[in-house]
Amino acid sequence: MSRLLRFFRHYKKETLLAPLFKLFEALMNLLVPLVVARIIDQGIAASNRPLIIRCFIFLIVLAVAGMLFAFVAQWFAAKSSVGFTTEMRQELFDHIQSLSYTELDTLGTDTLITRMTSDANQVQAGINMALRLLLRSPLIVLGSILMAFTIDAKSALIFLVATLVLFAVVFAIMLVSIPLFRKSQRALDRLLGITRENLSGVRVIRAFCKEEAEIQEFDERNAYLTRTNEFVGRLSALMNPASFLIVNISIILLIQLGAVRVNAGSMEQGQVVALYNYLAAIIIELIKFASLLVSINKSLACADRIADVFDIQSSMTYPPAIAAAAQVNSASASTDMTSGNPDASGPADRPAAVPDGSGADAVRFTDVSLTYAGSDETALEDISFSVRRGQTIGIIGSTGSGKSSLVNLIPRFYDATRGRVDVLGRDVRDYPKGDLIAKIGVVPQKALLFEGSIRDNLLWGQADATDEELWEAIARAQATEVVKGKEGGLDALIEQGGRNLSGGQKQRLTIARALVKKPELLIMDDSASALDFATDAALRQAIRKMAGSLTIFIVSQRASSIRSADRILLLDDGRLVGSGNHEELLAKNQIYQEIYYSQFPEEKPNRPPSDETASISSTQGKEAPDEDK
Repeated sequence: MSRLLRFFRHYKKETLLAPLFKLFEALMNLLVPLVVARIIDQGIAASNRPLIIRCFIFLIVLAVAGMLFAFVAQWFAAKSSVGFTTEMRQELFDHIQSLSYTELDTLGTDTLITRMTSDANQVQAGINMALRLLLRSPLIVLGSILMAFTIDAKSALIFLVATLVLFAVVFAIMLVSIPLFRKSQRALDRLLGITRENLSGVRVIRAFCKEEAEIQEFDERNAYLTRTNEFVGRLSALMNPASFLIVNISIILLIQLGAVRVNAGSMEQGQVVALYNYLAAIIIELIKFASLLVSINKSLACADRIADVFDIQSSMTYPPAIAAAAQVNSASASTDMTSGNPDASGPADRPAAVPDGSGADAVRFTDVSLTYAGSDETALEDISFSVRRGQTIGIIGSTGSGKSSLVNLIPRFYDATRGRVDVLGRDVRDYPKGDLIAKIGVVPQKALLFEGSIRDNLLWGQADATDEELWEAIARAQATEVVKGKEGGLDALIEQGGRNLSGGQKQRLTIARALVKKPELLIMDDSASALDFATDAALRQAIRKMAGSLTIFIVSQRASSIRSADRILLLDDGRLVGSGNHEELLAKNQIYQEIYYSQFPEEKPNRPPSDETASISSTQGKEAPDEDK
């Protein structure tokens, strides 16, 4: 929790005033038993009616003052706790947005959602209760003991012993319960994970008739969470009976001792009543305090989980904009001095950056390898190639060959484990944050649109784009009929995740969103898989006609989608096993031949296949009937 105290910075006044007014309320409560004792001993015993009336009025004043103090304390506590949680949740969201794909993959979506919602709410409730009761309850307990000593020291010893025993019981239960609360929150993470997975994949679950199996798995995890919470609840529930047992024994001893001392004349009846009231106040406050500690323990466990996210820093670092500009200028000067050799004065571990210019390659990979965090296998290994500006590059390969991993290195979604990636003449690590992605339009493999209008989604590409520019991008993405077919056109509403659109419609609109950006590089990661062949062909033709030196990367499983590319990169098991245009690869590369002819068997030449090709063809021939079925 100490790691989150900075979020109180704008609520210092409220954080101090809330417990202060609660202390004032506690003082009002501590005066009540003394007034009641005076009514009994000096008013009722002496039949002093005016004194009784004055004391009664004073009790009303104490009650009204205590109520006002309590209201003010509650208002300050609510303002402080809500403000704290609002700032914490906002900064947590901003921090999550700053993390790289590597950290997000490691943490997982489910636990991040839990920490921003359930955990944050628990922290807010704990702060509210702590500001109101954390000081009030101990003050009343301590004040009651001190007041008891002013009345009768021997009777007050009973208070002291009972209080110490109660604190020992509460502290023991607290030590055991804190780890269990953390265990409960982890179980909640796992339950939310399977819930999210089931809700997002409900169509697949029903298609395979797996409802019963998923329900059973949910029931098992839900039952585990229930058992964990029940165990913690039973443990916490021990506080109340243990507290009542100790306090009731104390009351019996107090009344017995009080009766003896009143009979002996060393105490008055009102003093015994006052002692009883103070003991009753201790009972109430200790029970409150026990419940408070349970809530605070749970809040502390949740606060630690949130603080753990803040402790995770992005594995990517970015140079400041000024330093990056100076580096580019220095590299430019170095290039001139060395007659076009930019590496002459660069550091040993990273060659000097080449400034943006028409002479630089659009993209260059130099001995690039990539291994994802937590994985022992390399996704890419020793990839080297260069792409000139204005070229269209097709990337093809079998599933899991590393196609998406390769294009994800260009906008620096991930950092290469080894080697160097240059974009527009500069190492991707030399770009200030946001500068690189501003030059690149990315159409992700999974088409995702956000709740709002079509216009709102397209303006993500360029916030100040005109309607003319939007319609131009829509036309190039072959989405004109999609937009015009919706009531409202550009202002037609899209549901969350684009639920009211088909897969092909979503893909075309996500392509349009990237084109609105007018990027220097366009990456289409298998983003036309839901389009028919005619629309796919029209889309590729429209994009190739775009003016300027737009460099395009097309990732696809379809050979038809990349056959007209200026250059095709063929990946297999994370390695670059072929590079060239369609004709070159089809003539010389056996892996490309197998991919192409499996999709266009009618074009396969009638020549005896090699042993390996024959084996593959035989296997495909056996699998084809099953696929037709």
